[in-house]
Amino acid sequence: MWRAQLYALLGRSLARRPDTALLTALAQLKGDASPLGEALAALAERAGGVSLERAQEEYDALFIGLPRGELVPYASFYRTGFLYERPLAKLRGDMAQLGYARADGVYEPEDHMGALCELMALLISGDESRGPAELATQERMFRQHIAPWAERFFTDLEKAPSAHLYQPLGTAGRIFMSIETQAFALAA
Repeated sequence: MWRAQLYALLGRSLARRPDTALLTALAQLKGDASPLGEALAALAERAGGVSLERAQEEYDALFIGLPRGELVPYASFYRTGFLYERPLAKLRGDMAQLGYARADGVYEPEDHMGALCELMALLISGDESRGPAELATQERMFRQHIAPWAERFFTDLEKAPSAHLYQPLGTAGRIFMSIETQAFALAA
């Protein structure tokens, strides 16, 4: 279940501007001596010491900005250099086969890293209408839609000049994506 929780944390942190509830949840994270645990502890410390206004300004600088943020968190952009390209079309087809679609009122393309992490959390834990997806389905979705660009995205987030609160989130994401890649390789 920790996988689903970590995907959900990454998804919520990336999909929308932070709010008080997110900062409170992040500040309560506990770490350990592992590299991932250390990144989560650093994230908790930074979340506990940042104002909501500053966290939102950082999010905007990183992901929204004018004309765009420092990072463009979409698979299509990372994989092709353009938005709304083949990776998004392929993802939409795969989501439809699984019975998922973009939620009403959400206008971001589905290949946003936050949305992909939220989808993985759903595949792992299930939802009200269905149970967890088989491990083979989780692996297929990860390998096709996340693995080709996730470590590069999270490394970019780690190194982004505007990232303070989000820097350890980038570290945690990079480490977690490496763990997922290795775990799926071992399971094969």
